[in-house]
Amino acid sequence: MRSVTDAGPAVVTLHLWRVPTRRIAAAVAAVAVDRFAVRRQPGAGFARLLGTGNGRTFRLRDAEPHRWGLLVAWARPADAAAFERSAVPRRWSALAEETWRAELRPLGCRGRWAGRTPFGQGAATRDWGGPVAALTRARLAWRRARSFWRAVPAVAADLAGRPGLLLAVGVGERPVGLQGTFSVWESAAALRSFAYQGAAHAEAIRQTAARGWYAEELFARFAVLNAVGTVDGRDPLRAAPW
Repeated sequence: MRSVTDAGPAVVTLHLWRVPTRRIAAAVAAVAVDRFAVRRQPGAGFARLLGTGNGRTFRLRDAEPHRWGLLVAWARPADAAAFERSAVPRRWSALAEETWRAELRPLGCRGRWAGRTPFGQGAATRDWGGPVAALTRARLAWRRARSFWRAVPAVAADLAGRPGLLLAVGVGERPVGLQGTFSVWESAAALRSFAYQGAAHAEAIRQTAARGWYAEELFARFAVLNAVGTVDGRDPLRAAPW
């Protein structure tokens, strides 16, 4: 069978589910059970059930208990399609009042997640003219946490007002310490503009190297192949210029 970790996955899926207040407890219970069930799915090389937040400070107050996510790297597109007919997504769809699912193809990746290279370490950049997604994930070095938290609000404000941004969601395996951001952009050029020309983000990159904020970090880019559903009542891709 094709190895996800050696060659990179054929496709990566991200689900976002928004649950009503009365079902938050059931969602928390489902996370505890489903994290093991997803990893046993045929073709699932890497899988993480994720909490979400607004990403403004990456502290506990950012957490959004109404929204949950699932990120999976699949060996084959057929494996991803078969998963949609399984018990886990059916259970979450029953809990949710809103869903969004994106199919992604890795364009480039550097770094590690829990010691692994889930999206193909050093994947070559490929030409892609459509929307792109960016995923950052980091394990915070606790001795550097205070200076990191001071820098986050400026970067978050820069991100929120950036041209070409279609969606941004804070994601993490825990409310504090293991955090990241998933964002969707109308083009690779819009993402590059934020990454390298946004003053606050450029300064954060410099500070990351100088201060050693992270014990582990990963940055990955993806082509957005397809997406269905809504986030906060809107289709994020509908704002894109095509």
